[in-house]
Amino acid sequence: MTAASRDRVAGFVDAGEAAGATLVVDGRNPETDADGEGFFVGPTLFDHVTTDMSIYTEEIFGPVLAVIRVATYEEAVALINANPYGNGTAIFTNDGGAARRFQNEVEVGMIGINVPVPVPMAYYSFGGWKNSLFGDSHAHGTEGVHFFTRGKVVTSRWLDPSHGGINLGFPLNA
Repeated sequence: MTAASRDRVAGFVDAGEAAGATLVVDGRNPETDADGEGFFVGPTLFDHVTTDMSIYTEEIFGPVLAVIRVATYEEAVALINANPYGNGTAIFTNDGGAARRFQNEVEVGMIGINVPVPVPMAYYSFGGWKNSLFGDSHAHGTEGVHFFTRGKVVTSRWLDPSHGGINLGFPLNA
């Protein structure tokens, strides 16, 4: 992380605190910078975030988690789908039906079910939908391979030589 990145993320933490979100864990002054040479922001947790706060409306790209409380499942799905970004989301449940419903109803590119961060495998690109995707395709995974590959399709049919001619499979009217 650069100094500018650290300052940008710390600025979001400042803004969230000023907007009235409850700062549960403050990562602006981490104790993990052993050599003092880097630019770090530690894990940061906000609770009671609202949809008008910048820590909700912007993709921070830092270790900041914002908790927004909703009363119902329907309200949660509506909240996710109304967001202009669609990178990733997660649900924690013991109810397989709720998990299946969630994965079909939310409009994001990466979904975690009982997984806190739905980080993809190498064969699936990291990326989302809506304003979280730049360009026409993802940069990694099979879409990345397809982007740098020129496909070719060949359809052929070889008849047995004893057939005595070409049969294209069209119906014949006598």
